[in-house]
This record gives sequence, C-alpha cells and structure tokens, in this order.
Amino acid sequence: TTVIKNNVKLYQGVTLGALYVERDLRNIKRHPTIEDNVTIYANATILGGDTIIGENSIIGGNAWLTNSVPPNSFVTHTPTIKIRNLQNFTE
Repeated sequence: TTVIKNNVKLYQGVTLGALYVERDLRNIKRHPTIEDNVTIYANATILGGDTIIGENSIIGGNAWLTNSVPPNSFVTHTPTIKIRNLQNFTE
C-alpha cells in the first residue's frame, strides 16, 4: 500500500513498511506515502500508513521515521558513540 509519486530516488536498503501487521488490517493502508521529488538515502526506515514524506524532502541514511515530514525537509540521523576506558570505569 505504499504510494510513491514522481521523481523519487530510493537508495539501497530503504524500508517502506507497516508499523504493525494484523490480519484484520490487510485492507487498510499501512505503508507510507512518498511525495514528488523526494530522495531517501541508504538504510532509512519509514513506517506507517499515515506517514507522509512531503515533496522536495531529503531523508538521510539510517533515519528511522514513524511520523510525517513536511515538504522541503532535510532529515538526518546522528548516532552517539561512547568510548570508555574500562580500567577507570565505575557505575
């Protein structure tokens, strides 16, 4: 039930999926809508039938979305990496 409009670029590993799967929902739109001129970079995940990615938006790699994005948006994901010295580590 995904709707992909015109001039959309999807890179490898993109998931356009449902938030959950139940047999009684099989006739309901459960997958996102991607508007015109959207670019979605590698390994991004976009879930939900009510989720709309607005036109002219860019979704960065590894982003995880379950809510709509307005037109002309730039969405990025910044992971946090922590490195600790185990010799001085206490909790």
